[in-house]
Amino acid sequence: MKKLVILLTLFLFGCVGFAPKGDGLHPILAHRGVHQTFSNEGLTNATCTAERIDPPRHEFLENTIPSLRETIRLGADIIEVDVHPTTDGDFAVFHDWTIDCRTEGHGVTREQTMAYLRTLDVGYGYTADGGRTYPLRSKGIGLMPSLAEVLEAADGITLMINIKSNEASEGVKLAAYLKARNVPNDKIIVYGGGLSAIETFRRDAPQYSVFSGQSVKECGVQYMKNAWRNGPLEKCRNGVLIIPVSHRHLFWGYNSTMVARLNAVNARVFIAGPAEGIVPKRPGGLDDPMDIKHVPNGAGIFTNAIEVIGPAIKNGKKR
Repeated sequence: MKKLVILLTLFLFGCVGFAPKGDGLHPILAHRGVHQTFSNEGLTNATCTAERIDPPRHEFLENTIPSLRETIRLGADIIEVDVHPTTDGDFAVFHDWTIDCRTEGHGVTREQTMAYLRTLDVGYGYTADGGRTYPLRSKGIGLMPSLAEVLEAADGITLMINIKSNEASEGVKLAAYLKARNVPNDKIIVYGGGLSAIETFRRDAPQYSVFSGQSVKECGVQYMKNAWRNGPLEKCRNGVLIIPVSHRHLFWGYNSTMVARLNAVNARVFIAGPAEGIVPKRPGGLDDPMDIKHVPNGAGIFTNAIEVIGPAIKNGKKR
């Protein structure tokens, strides 16, 4: 009951007296970049998404240099990529824990050399008709890049690097990898589902923005409890807050002071798509241009549809 009262109070504070203060452009975080779309129905961590794609409208494959360049062309400011350490001391940019789903290879991604991973066809396993045809097979030969190659191709664009494991040693390796390449502080955001890798990365590379699902939740709760009375927001410091557009009224000062309050502790704010539940576990992307009007000045947009949102921003849906 106490939590419900707090949420209702914050809802009222967030709704009353705050009108959008003018128009503004928003940094776009392109989750997956330009990629083959697929149904999210019944999706689990074990689902091979390449086997359920929609009929292809283009030949771009996520986590590849051609996709990265097209994502930049469409207006992305931040691009999410997935990384795995390799046995020869590099980091491969690839989504899946194993190479069995998308490629002709077999085995755990991190148990391979970068040299071997470069030989694979990352378009091999994509099918839109249950395996009758594979329209992208042979289109992705040699396209799995190293993180160094992606950093070079990013050409000033910020990368959101998704650490796929919860191994503490991976955070150490990634911090050393970025340090060796003198990657600027504002060009990297690091995300991880597990806390061990994130904690060691934060310890060794405190200059970068770092977050996890748990840290987003903790930041959001602290903001709702403290922001209206100008209380501390230490759970948000140097982190990221992702807010589903459906939950915007729960955040005090959403259209006026929220972004400034979070920026003051070096936290970045992104607005995602609608989500269910008071505390949504995994908000989807803000993929409908009609929702752009609900994004406050200074906040970024977290989208799965850069092909839609990028042109909408450029064409003045929110300028």
